[in-house]
Amino acid sequence: MSATDRRYDIDWLRVIAIGLLLIYHTAIGFQPWGVFIGFIQNDSPLTSIWTPMSMLNVWRIPLLFFVSGMGVCFAIGKRTWKQLILERSQRIFLPFAFGVLAIVPLHVFLWQNYYHQDIAYSINPAHLWFLGNIFVYVLVLSPLFFYLKRNQNGVAHQWLKKVMSHPLGLILLTIPFVVEALFVNPEAYELYAMTMHGFWLGLIAFLIGFCCVYSGVAFWNTVLKYRWISFTIAFGMYFIRFFVFQLDVPNFLIAIESNMWIFTVFGFGRKYLNRPSKALEYLSQAAYPIYIIHMVFLYLGSLMFFGTELSPELKYIFTTLFTGLGCFITYDLIIRRMNILRPLFGLQMIDKEKAPSK
Repeated sequence: MSATDRRYDIDWLRVIAIGLLLIYHTAIGFQPWGVFIGFIQNDSPLTSIWTPMSMLNVWRIPLLFFVSGMGVCFAIGKRTWKQLILERSQRIFLPFAFGVLAIVPLHVFLWQNYYHQDIAYSINPAHLWFLGNIFVYVLVLSPLFFYLKRNQNGVAHQWLKKVMSHPLGLILLTIPFVVEALFVNPEAYELYAMTMHGFWLGLIAFLIGFCCVYSGVAFWNTVLKYRWISFTIAFGMYFIRFFVFQLDVPNFLIAIESNMWIFTVFGFGRKYLNRPSKALEYLSQAAYPIYIIHMVFLYLGSLMFFGTELSPELKYIFTTLFTGLGCFITYDLIIRRMNILRPLFGLQMIDKEKAPSK
């Protein structure tokens, strides 16, 4: 485990996952059940888009938990436990608290206005539940992580290295997810937000993500070598789930499919994305603030376009574009340029002489 080697593929995967989040959340507004989970719903559904979304939703959130655990493994290489807790409090808990108090109410009020309800707000994390979970995982698992850090040549490291070096090790990594799916037995595997299923699945993915990096190059060599096999398994399971069983399969099978997609993504990411670029440098900074504010612009876009005579397809495209552009403009012109705002969106403050030029 090296704290100095920058893994650009992991940065890219985080950026891509946030981009998919915008596309996915917009799609929910075009499903007949969107309003029941707090989204503004278009009168005319666009159910065809759920074909790719039903593939995406079983691994998108677990992937982010994996990546978050990986990030902690890199971080502790150059931090004490006190420094880690302080840094994660500033980077995760502060934006979480700010978002719950200042960002979430904005899109809740937009939803209430659209449906002509009384304006009211009770504190809830909404889409920021992910940050709350991550912060809890850091607090709970830090003792284990720093124990492993102190014993980098110990039995646990050697065992993980051996397991991760074998393709059957990838199957072994899926077992905790299968167990979680069997014991928790969620109503729907894809319902992660503020559920026990989301909490325990996230905890497992966060821990295993840490272990993948802790094992050294073994995991990355394995997912790289067997990326086409994991892709074939993942796609085959999705094809059967969607076209044969109309998505109605046991949760433990979805858990296996989810992990096969994740290993596929890591394998292809390792192959093609592990290189620096100016675009990545910008987008990796923008991803976190955009995640925090995107629901506000999604609901604004819904208010603008859902009541028009446009086709559902055009509404979806325009709402997605409006959400993305609104987020980027707000980030670029306001958030990243104002030091007082940067910590509230998970960014480090910068010296004025080094601030981005206007």
